[in-house]
Amino acid sequence: MEKAMNYLGIDFLCATNSLRNGHFPTKDCLFPLITKLLSYFLVAASMTVKLPQIMKIVNNKSVRGLSVTAFELEVVGYTISLAYCLHKNLPFSSFGEVAFLLIQALILMACIYHFSKPLSVSTWVRVAIYFALAPTLFAGKVDPLVFEALYASKHLIFLSARVPQILKNFGSKSTGQLSFLTCLMNLGGSMARVFTSVQVNAPFSMVIGIVLAVFTNGIIMSQILLYRRKGEDKQVSDKKMS
Repeated sequence: MEKAMNYLGIDFLCATNSLRNGHFPTKDCLFPLITKLLSYFLVAASMTVKLPQIMKIVNNKSVRGLSVTAFELEVVGYTISLAYCLHKNLPFSSFGEVAFLLIQALILMACIYHFSKPLSVSTWVRVAIYFALAPTLFAGKVDPLVFEALYASKHLIFLSARVPQILKNFGSKSTGQLSFLTCLMNLGGSMARVFTSVQVNAPFSMVIGIVLAVFTNGIIMSQILLYRRKGEDKQVSDKKMS
């Protein structure tokens, strides 16, 4: 067990030694431990984040109210993030969740395309371009400066991925087939990442990007709660009138 924890980079010794001596672990000991455990928890949780959304689409056979552009941009953002982390040989705890999210995002896009038939020519072109460029990114066959620029732009990409969905929700006064559970986990995950990023002294641009993710995910969650409440009130009103 101890070897497994050491392999994962989790050190319980400072905490256990303090408790054995009758002292509560210090902040310098406790915060890094919490950060590491939280990082692995986020990796584990990410394996199911998009499953509720996928299941909702498949069960209802509908993509009503979903912004295709938003989900396509998510795939692009996850692809850039994962390729960069693999290229930099970062520890699995720092990018594991991105790998699981990308796999689910691709499955989700397949479901969206399937229930959005017939697909336009421009959609097929975007799909072809993605599968032509993604292997190059994962192989790291990109100019280092271009790679850094792409990674720096990922926060803008994820922000851009949320905006179309927010605008679509606002315009239709409905969140359609958006999954409450998936959006809730997105919000919770981004909030947790603010804490872990601050603890590991992540670059300021990364922290700002994550804070923006909390903000945009929070807007979508508030829209879900607001429009769902209005829908329930309307149903009650219709029943009384009938």
